[in-house]
Amino acid sequence: MMIDLLSAAAAGAGEPPTWMTWAPIVGMVLIFWFLIIRPQMKRQKEHTEKVEGLKKGDEVVTAGGLVGKITKVDDQYVDLELAKGVKVKAVKHTIGEVIPKGGSAAND
Repeated sequence: MMIDLLSAAAAGAGEPPTWMTWAPIVGMVLIFWFLIIRPQMKRQKEHTEKVEGLKKGDEVVTAGGLVGKITKVDDQYVDLELAKGVKVKAVKHTIGEVIPKGGSAAND
C-alpha cells in the first residue's frame, strides 16, 4: 500500500506542468514576431506611405533599377521620363525609392 503511494507520487512529480511544455513554442513565436514579422510590416507600411506620396516631378528608382522623373501620377500607375523623349508607364508599387532633392539628377 505504501509502495503504491510512493510510486504514484514519484510518477506524478516527473511530469512538468502543461504551461512549461508550451513555453518554448510561445517563445519561438514571440522571437519570430519581433525579429521577422514586425519589422517587415513596418517596412511595408513605410513603402505604402511613400508610394501614396508620389507627385509629379519626383525622381524615383523602380524595383527594376530604372531611374526617372515622374511626369504623371494615376491611381495605380505613374508615367516616368527616363531620358528626354523616353517615357514609360510603371505600376506605382514597383517604385522602390524616391531620390531626395539635390541628389544625382536622372534626366541630365
